[in-house]
Order: sequence, then structure tokens, then C-alpha cells
Amino acid sequence: MLMLHHLDGAAALNTLASLTLAFVLGGLIGLERQYRQRTAGLRTNVLVALGAALFVDIAMRFHALYGGTPSPLHVVAYVVSGVGFLGAGVIMREEGNIRGINTAATLWGSAAIGVACGAGLLLEAALGTLFVLAANTLLRPVVNAINRQPLDVESVEVTNTVYVIADKERQKEVLTVLEAELERYRYPVRELDIHAFGDEDVEIEATLTATSVDADELDALVRRIAALPAVRQAFWSPSTAE
Repeated sequence: MLMLHHLDGAAALNTLASLTLAFVLGGLIGLERQYRQRTAGLRTNVLVALGAALFVDIAMRFHALYGGTPSPLHVVAYVVSGVGFLGAGVIMREEGNIRGINTAATLWGSAAIGVACGAGLLLEAALGTLFVLAANTLLRPVVNAINRQPLDVESVEVTNTVYVIADKERQKEVLTVLEAELERYRYPVRELDIHAFGDEDVEIEATLTATSVDADELDALVRRIAALPAVRQAFWSPSTAE
């Protein structure tokens, strides 16, 4: 039987080692993504790394058995293109914001680490994991600091505005909470407008100085504002003017 012909204890141990390493390293990347509540978390990154490792391992095994063209390289190429389609699935567009690009790029990195594990490049896989984790953690404070700086470009300006519709009689109370929340996240206000919204409500528009923001932070901020008894609705929106 062909199955018996393919039985090889040493090769199976090598596959076990590759998949175990892919599981562990993919899990490390996935833990960071899961902690930040991203679309592709622990299980997704582990599965991508395992799948890539298994595909490459199988290709190398068949190449060792039957020779021929360097099929593992062809499989690696297909893994790269296949993960590209997977990454496109986690990219979302919400109210003018493109979200999920970093998650898609992380999946791409997990696939590369899985390929390295399947090819038996253990040190390379470990180094790749360290660099992917560094990009997602060590660079985050740098990105946040840059995002909070005004964009010195006159031709194109991105404006982020927080809108709050609240009871007219309690607008001062709501305004105080809004200003405190924005200060908490270090988003200075460039312009503040308050105008009537119907007979009993007002609309507060807080235009932020920062031209680039953290969408998750602003989402959390407006959720807290919307939970106030005097608030009818709260949301934020970016706009681009040329």
C-alpha cells in the first residue's frame, strides 16, 4: 500500500517538531492579538502558522520521496498568495476608517513563520516571531505619539470630530465629562461648537487637533459618553478635505 510506503518514523518526528514549533510561535503572536481584541486572534494565528508549516512539510516530504522539481518552493509561493486572500477578509471599512490592515499583515507574518517551521528553519522561525511581536508591541507607543501630532500639510487635512447629542438642560454636565474623557486620552480639542438640536436637545461637536487617532480609543470614549443618562447619542467621524 502507498500509505505503508510513506510511513517513516524519523520523518514523522520531524513533522511533529515543525508543527509543535509552529503552534507555539503562532500562539505567541496570537496571544498579543487576542489581548488587544483584534479580529484574528489566538486561534487564527495558530491555525495559519500550522497550515503553512504542514503544507511546506508535506511538500518537502514528497520531494524527498520522489525528487523532481523543487516543489517546496512552489508551495511556499502558493502559501504567500493564499494568505493574502485570507488577510483581505479581515480588513474592514467602517465609517470612512480602514481597519484590520495590521491584523492582515500579522497573519502574513504568522504564515511566514509557519513556512520556516515546516522547512525546518527553527532559528529563523524564532527570530521572525520576535520581530513580528516587536512590530506589534514596541512600535505601538511610537505610532501613538506620531498620531497625536497635527499634520503639517495644507493641501490635505484629516479632521476627526466627536459628536454628542444631549439634553439641553444638562449640556454643561455632559460637556465636562466629554472634556475629561478627551483629556484622559490626550486628544486636545481644536474647536468646540454647540448648537440646538430640536427643541430639547443640543449637539456638541468637538473637533480634535490630532489628525490621526486610535479608532479603538475613540470607540471606547464615545461608548462611555453614550452611557450617560443625559446623552441621546454619541459618535465620532473622520472627514478629509482637499
